[in-house]
Amino acid sequence: MAKVVRGIGIMGFLQLLSVASFPVIKVLLVTAVGLFLALDDVSLLGEDARKKVNQLVFYVFNPSLVAINLARTITLESVVQLWFMPFNILFTFIAGSALGWILIKITRPPQHLEGLILGCCSAGNLGNLPIIIIPAMCKESGSPFGDSDVCYQYGMAYASLSMAIGAVYIWSYVYNIMRISANKIQKEDASSNGNGILKASGEASESHSHHFSQTLNPTKDAIDDAYTLLLPEAESKEKFSISSKVKNSVRVISSNLNLKAVFAPSTIGTIIGFAIGIISPLRHLFIGSDALLNVVEESTSMLGEAAIPTLTLIMGANLLKGLKGSSTPLWTVVGIVAVKYIFLPLLGVAVVKAAIRFSLVPSDPLYQFVLLLQHALPPAMNLGIFPHKRK
Repeated sequence: MAKVVRGIGIMGFLQLLSVASFPVIKVLLVTAVGLFLALDDVSLLGEDARKKVNQLVFYVFNPSLVAINLARTITLESVVQLWFMPFNILFTFIAGSALGWILIKITRPPQHLEGLILGCCSAGNLGNLPIIIIPAMCKESGSPFGDSDVCYQYGMAYASLSMAIGAVYIWSYVYNIMRISANKIQKEDASSNGNGILKASGEASESHSHHFSQTLNPTKDAIDDAYTLLLPEAESKEKFSISSKVKNSVRVISSNLNLKAVFAPSTIGTIIGFAIGIISPLRHLFIGSDALLNVVEESTSMLGEAAIPTLTLIMGANLLKGLKGSSTPLWTVVGIVAVKYIFLPLLGVAVVKAAIRFSLVPSDPLYQFVLLLQHALPPAMNLGIFPHKRK
């Protein structure tokens, strides 16, 4: 009897292992094809080709995929149930930043890597990987999430929402962390270079110091006269400049937030999908076989279906560039891996379990799985383009 129970246990474990591993194996196989196509001898997905295909995915395939899945599945009632996801993602960013700061204090990496480490620890790949992994899991036989078609639709809606929220946080939070870190290094380099130049030209500056002191230090009477003459105009300018200061503040905030990047095509697709799903007349106009503009739905769906295989191929092709890249400190890599795959997932399990216990999230196991997955994703691919955006 014990042998039979043990045999059933082994078979159940093997079945669970196959259900869990097959979607990952599928992704790895397509990734390997992308890696092969990027080899120098094949060169079908070289650097120029990757840029063009990536733009196609960014501007056409991803927005179509996001918009159509949200439009089909999101309703006003479901939006109320999904309120916890933005807070869950925000927690991953804040906790990741704190753990990244601790990692920097422990490992003491080169200063130019500090911003990148904070970015890698805080920003997860909330868009591309869930869009690749979740459909593969839903379509696998024996999936724990029920009917494959229903799982696919709702899973893609959750992944699309995750992508949009992640894009806003990445470009408004992580981008500015890395930008501030890079600017700090540039200022320190400039000051060190300036000190060297001043030291080298010390004798020349001493010979002209008396002349400059007379020029730049006028008498008190002259200052008083100038102050008396300019005071009314200065006060009027100060009163007038309040509105301009507000405008400048808004302009600075918008430039620092990089609103163009925040409202990326996928984010716009999310907004359109939400609008069609929530507004009943639009939903009846576009969604469903009897809808007047059903052809728009089908065409958008056709474009969106190309996103997942294309994304996976690009991800594989990008691996080749990473394998050829420059080496980084070993302990830094080990620390980032520990943060992303040990400490953050443990914190994520605690947060999601607490939310379930206090009935803050619905009982949908797929939604709960997506919330847990958001705490265990590798660093975002957008981190690689931040240096180019800063220039």
